[in-house]
Amino acid sequence: MNSSLLVFFQQRYPPYVIDLISIEGIRNFSITFFLILFFLWSARFIELKNKIIFAKTISIITLIITVSNHIIDINNGNWDIYENLPLHLCSISNLIACFILFIPKNQKLFEFLFYCGFWGGLMAILTAQINDYDGSLFKYIQYYTSHGTIIFMPLYMFYHLNYKLSKLSWLKLLLILNICMAIIIPINFKIGSNYMYLAEAPNIKNPLVYGDWPFYIINWEFIILILFYITYVIFSKQKT
Repeated sequence: MNSSLLVFFQQRYPPYVIDLISIEGIRNFSITFFLILFFLWSARFIELKNKIIFAKTISIITLIITVSNHIIDINNGNWDIYENLPLHLCSISNLIACFILFIPKNQKLFEFLFYCGFWGGLMAILTAQINDYDGSLFKYIQYYTSHGTIIFMPLYMFYHLNYKLSKLSWLKLLLILNICMAIIIPINFKIGSNYMYLAEAPNIKNPLVYGDWPFYIINWEFIILILFYITYVIFSKQKT
């Protein structure tokens, strides 16, 4: 590695890992899910027109926070193509959450957000790893708000905006997710990145992450298949 690249990588902040079985982890998990449940419950008392306005407002706020996060990384020299392209599963879901309500015929986007956003956001909060954490309150809150939003938004759309899951959507999303993986894996090898953690397992304590590469990815396939199917069975039986 040449000296310029070495200096560049030394400028990056290391990831900040928060153990769920800790006071900090339990506190953050509890606050995040209390707010999600509170907003889902309180929306019951809002008229449909205002429910849509509220959801679009959340999307706009999410977009502002996302853009601000990238600007901060650029200003402090912490932005690069190896970490900051929106190619992580949660980053893709976050972009969808920003624009989904402004795009017509968005059923496929909703289902992607419902399966991948919900489970990706949940795993990210349970096993928090804030990449490039610079010690600021903004970075800390941004992590939980962005992942909380990709959990909240599909549930809000399901319960309050009359969206529902189509037949075999769980299987279709599994196929779409594998197509995304097939695209991102060669990108990782080409530029030396680790998007969707397909080049190296994340540095977190997660019982769903075990085995060396590529075996932990194969394990994920079976786990995701089960989670997606269970999600479909549970929510397809509920009335919106």
